[in-house]
Amino acid sequence: MSENNNTLNTMFAFLIGGFVGAGLALLYAPSSGEEIRKRLREYMARREDELKQRYESTIDTVEEGIGKVKEIIDDRKNEAVAAYQAGKEVYQKEKAQHLKETV
Repeated sequence: MSENNNTLNTMFAFLIGGFVGAGLALLYAPSSGEEIRKRLREYMARREDELKQRYESTIDTVEEGIGKVKEIIDDRKNEAVAAYQAGKEVYQKEKAQHLKETV
């Protein structure tokens, strides 16, 4: 869960940094307003693509982790069922043996 929070924090910080950088570019750029707006649109489009890629990567990582956890749970469940069945068989054998000895 903390890995998801770290990733979200990183993406948030990245986005804020992009806005701050864009603002500074507006303040210090000697270009025309139209040129600045064009560059900002291009910059934000690139950042949007990067954020989408990171988001998709994070989703893939989480889904992979969930799959591994489900697999581990299924393995442990199968082990528990097998142990239960083995115990049940031993109990039944001992019970049958006990009945033979008492009859």
